[in-house]
Amino acid sequence: MLRRRSDLIGYSIVGYLPRPGDVLGAIPHEKRLSAESDLCSLVAQLRVELIIVAVDDRRGNLPMAELLECRTQGVEVFDLISFLEQETGKLKLDVMQPGWLAFSHGFRKGLLRNCVKRSFDLAVSLALLLLTLPLWGITALAILIEGRGRGPIFYRQMRVGEGGKVFPLYKFRSMRPDAEKEGQAVWARQNDNRITRVGRIIRKYRVDELPQLLNILSGDMSFVGPRPERPEFVSRLNDSLPYYRERHRVKPGLTGWAQICYPYGASEEDAFEKLQFDLYYVKNHSLFLDLAVLLQTAEVVLWGRGAR
Repeated sequence: MLRRRSDLIGYSIVGYLPRPGDVLGAIPHEKRLSAESDLCSLVAQLRVELIIVAVDDRRGNLPMAELLECRTQGVEVFDLISFLEQETGKLKLDVMQPGWLAFSHGFRKGLLRNCVKRSFDLAVSLALLLLTLPLWGITALAILIEGRGRGPIFYRQMRVGEGGKVFPLYKFRSMRPDAEKEGQAVWARQNDNRITRVGRIIRKYRVDELPQLLNILSGDMSFVGPRPERPEFVSRLNDSLPYYRERHRVKPGLTGWAQICYPYGASEEDAFEKLQFDLYYVKNHSLFLDLAVLLQTAEVVLWGRGAR
């Protein structure tokens, strides 16, 4: 059970009320509550405002009647996964119970919602395209000069989109033309020696991502959504990470909730952490959330944070 602090900034842990069969090794003795009195009396005595149910009901030993009474008296009652979702902005897969996703709220789709999102994508992408056209020319010229006219200006790479559809994604080339000369997909690394001098600058300020505006206008991508991954990585991650396929329920994005909440990832461990943010977005995406991501992305771009 938790009690909110008077300044409403955080939460103060009042204590843990064990159920029969619970393992208490990690719970400090001073935080273990006694169940001698009924739950509602204990809640009133400790002035509790929020109860977190951190166990499931498969053992049938939850005091459901008492929880309901507390709820009707104005005390908030959350299951652990929903509480963590609300407070962290991600779905904690390591503590998620089977079936929770199927019964939780979210995953809303509809014609109106799709039309609003598509209109948002077109408006933002067209405006950004017009504003950055001079930058396209400067970037293309810089890539040509550094490569002495050799090597392409744009880089085309296959990515996985909505429903598992594979599409060509476009970027300004920021690596050497022979970056993957052995033909194997490789994660980008910190201080990657395959990146050119121009590439380091345009990657820092996300200029290399600008050609993806064409992917958005063509309908393969959205402005906000999970970042599209390469088929080679997706095939592996589908097998190793739970619910990874669910991130393809929406169009991938030029920017996304995971991108502003978690630093650049270059491993399966990073992919797992980012997946938890991606699933939160897939479950809760809305115009308001897209606007919030857009504003925070602008801050990231202006300060050049998180690039590799």
